[in-house]
Amino acid sequence: MGHLNSTDLPETRYGHSGSEPEVRQGKGHAWLWILALAVIVAVGFWYFRDSKGSTEAQSPGAPGAGGAGGRGGRQGMAGFSVPVVVATALKADLPVYFNGLGTVTAFNTVTVRSRVDGQIVKINFSEGQTVQQGDSLIEIDPRPYQVQLEQAEGQLAKDQAQLRDIQVNYDRFQLLFKEGVIPKQQVDTQQAQVGQFEGSIKADQGLIDSAKLQLVYCHITAPITGRVGLRLVDLGNIVHSGDANGLLVITQLQPIAIIFSLPQDQLSQVLSKLHGNQLTVEAYDRDDTTKVATGKLLTIDNQIDTSTGTYKLKSVFNNENNTLFPNQFVNIHLLVDTKRNATTVPAAAIQRGPQGTYVYVAQKDSTARIRPVTIALASGNSVGISQGLEPGDVVVIDGQDKLQDGTRIEARPPAGSAPAQPGQRQNQMQAPGQSAIPGQPSTSPQSPQSPPSQRGRRQ
Repeated sequence: MGHLNSTDLPETRYGHSGSEPEVRQGKGHAWLWILALAVIVAVGFWYFRDSKGSTEAQSPGAPGAGGAGGRGGRQGMAGFSVPVVVATALKADLPVYFNGLGTVTAFNTVTVRSRVDGQIVKINFSEGQTVQQGDSLIEIDPRPYQVQLEQAEGQLAKDQAQLRDIQVNYDRFQLLFKEGVIPKQQVDTQQAQVGQFEGSIKADQGLIDSAKLQLVYCHITAPITGRVGLRLVDLGNIVHSGDANGLLVITQLQPIAIIFSLPQDQLSQVLSKLHGNQLTVEAYDRDDTTKVATGKLLTIDNQIDTSTGTYKLKSVFNNENNTLFPNQFVNIHLLVDTKRNATTVPAAAIQRGPQGTYVYVAQKDSTARIRPVTIALASGNSVGISQGLEPGDVVVIDGQDKLQDGTRIEARPPAGSAPAQPGQRQNQMQAPGQSAIPGQPSTSPQSPQSPPSQRGRRQ
């Protein structure tokens, strides 16, 4: 038996039997981690590409959406369509209105005042009552003027008696003058006295007529037919002819007038249409949504207001139902012309972009195409087109923000509309709320619009 060397120690054996397997085991774990990471990256890349392709196929605003080729072509092949609301362009008469702001004015306004002094003894009207011309309104105590009448009549009787005496003496003096008994001067003096008493009698008659007129003024009557306002005096008040406020105010409501203003640039066209014609005037409420009354243009003011650049017009309304009231604020629509057989579409169909005005036209292949149009005039919710559309073309009036040229669409009529019958002639323009496609269900009303430069373009 010999001594053991250091190389024969157990640690060396353990090193040969245990260290090398531990190193090989660590390298195997590293390759497993690398392989797992590669699998995760591959799965993530595949998932991202698949989700990106699905999003682009479902996005109507993606480049080429709804068109032939590219993702738009695959989108159309997949059967995806953008729901839109459509209306039909019609040939109709389009009215041309000038709009302005107006104020209702009573055709006649009278402040009733007293023409005599005295105490009110009777009131014959109620506040807010409609009175006729000549109706008794207020009675003032007539007794002081009755006394004046009696005094004037007494003075007249006295002067008439004196005139008869002077007249008899004048006739006697004329006989004596013919016989040469009295001189001519006495005859002339007597004749002058006769003239003085005749003048006194006429003055007395004037006093009598004045007293009678004061008695008439004690009974105040309505000078016009109209509506009585709030009374300004009460029973028993003492009134005077010089009072500033008056007794009551009467306003004539039938007919009634509206004074409104228009820009001076429209004056020549109104004057040309007014000559020999009656222009229709429509009054709308303060919100300009409900028509209140229809009347006629009466006249135009004789000058332009230099501070505002507008001119005033006066219109008259029958106002049978008293729907118009003095000092009421209204919106005025003056009908100045009517464009016959114009191609009309709802105003919601018009889009505006860098290239100008355009519309989306629904094609027979269920796609929407951009078509430039020229607007001739606009009236309310209707727009007259001079170029770009023909009667019968179907245009999109809602959902344009999801469209581009060639997008596939699902056309729907406006909500609450009845389907239009094929071949049926329509005299009025298709408006939102009326059907444009037979047999299609209703959908939502109009939505905000934006030009194609802002719709879903990928930067």
